[in-house]
Amino acid sequence: MSVWLPSAPCTPGACLERTGSVTAVPRAVLRLLAVTAVLLVGIALLPVGRRIPAGLVRWWCRTVVRAAGVRVRMSGATVPTGGVLLVANHISWLDIPLLAAVRPARMLAKSEIRGWPAAGWLTARSGALFIDRDRLRALPDTVARIADALRGGAAVAVFPEGSTWCGRAQGRFRRAVFQAALDAGVPVQPVRLRYRVSGGGASTAPAFIGDDSLLASVWRVVSARGLVAEVQVTDPVPAGSHADRRTLAVTAQARAWSEDTMDACPAADAWPVVDACPAGDAGPAANLAPSPTPARSRTPTWSGRLARLRAPT
Repeated sequence: MSVWLPSAPCTPGACLERTGSVTAVPRAVLRLLAVTAVLLVGIALLPVGRRIPAGLVRWWCRTVVRAAGVRVRMSGATVPTGGVLLVANHISWLDIPLLAAVRPARMLAKSEIRGWPAAGWLTARSGALFIDRDRLRALPDTVARIADALRGGAAVAVFPEGSTWCGRAQGRFRRAVFQAALDAGVPVQPVRLRYRVSGGGASTAPAFIGDDSLLASVWRVVSARGLVAEVQVTDPVPAGSHADRRTLAVTAQARAWSEDTMDACPAADAWPVVDACPAGDAGPAANLAPSPTPARSRTPTWSGRLARLRAPT
């Protein structure tokens, strides 16, 4: 693993809540069959995928999430046409269909997803752009391919944290991908993703973190009761409003961060704040691996970090 590879402190043991019971198994099996059926419909339509209206694609993506037993609440509107870089915080495998439900887009995905059952093949056939996170030298070429897609009028969806977090804490947005939006001269649209229990607070049940397996994560979701996915599309950051990728990333991050999830993750509470590598402005290695955890008094709270990001400059 490369020292620059993005990582998160969240682990299944520290962050994930238990869901379901023995009596929930029949319901979970039915939901799993429903998700499989919806995915099979999508696979069958792939040969004519580019001719399917965007509204129908968005409906199908919401149906994937709903079939898993998760209600979807969406607010805000995306840039309807032309190139746009969609960026969001990353919690779950559910994030992918939820972002596509905002606007069908080419997804920037880690190369490992190619090996996922069904979903990997579906992602590849959908026109996804893959990134090999272990090869730092491949990053400039990836950024160039994203810029080309944006210039061609496509929407490209990216999770700039580079890793999934549990939803009760969030990571810094890596800046390299924002260079593609600058090069293409297109807006950046931040999207805030949250998962809750109906009538309650944030839920970590949908999180896909650490060494958790995809099958275990899917089963946890279909076994849960009352899960709600909230998708808040924030105002786009206009093209040309920021001179460099660093300030553009900071602005997008501040809009995508969720205030009510901060200071709630015990794993992230001990995670040190790692400032961006000085070489980040000249190269793609935006963050280095974390150093040993500093004393508590030197670790700003998550809400403090959010306030600092949103403070006027």
